[in-house]
Amino acid sequence: MKMTIAATVLALLAAGSARAAVIDAQPSGFEIRHEVVVAAPASVVWATLVQPSKWWVSAHTWSGASANLSLGAASGGCFCERLPNGGSVLHMTTVYAAPGQKLVLSGALGPLQTSGASGALTVLLAEKDGQTTVTVTYDVGGYFKGGLDKLAAPVDGVVGQQVAGLKAAAEGPQGLK
Repeated sequence: MKMTIAATVLALLAAGSARAAVIDAQPSGFEIRHEVVVAAPASVVWATLVQPSKWWVSAHTWSGASANLSLGAASGGCFCERLPNGGSVLHMTTVYAAPGQKLVLSGALGPLQTSGASGALTVLLAEKDGQTTVTVTYDVGGYFKGGLDKLAAPVDGVVGQQVAGLKAAAEGPQGLK
């Protein structure tokens, strides 16, 4: 069952310590930001983050299955997806990786892939007292027919679903290691 953007935002707010916002939206680009506190150390959050198959929502994949996702968490690494019959998708490329601290990916997600738009997705981890604040920003710019500002809210909703999935997976029964 697909969640609406409003339901996603409400779920994030109910998750506690969650903040989501479209920071800026213009025809030439947008910036979104999500922040959530995860009840797990940064090492567990990082180990979970680099396994998107464990937390990415399957409805937001080209193959329909998050099990087909992988992430090379080193510069030049691929956030990729396997497709049937030997196909594949390069969603984003890792441009910066500091385990337990920061991950920066460059590229376009979903419908942005077929446009002249691209972005930088930055994930910051800050641990304090055994909990980790996860801050995710996605800055997108370029050309998209009709203007990128119209995609800011829907992309914000989708990224919010992924942040909620990351939190849930990292806080799971044993946390991912």
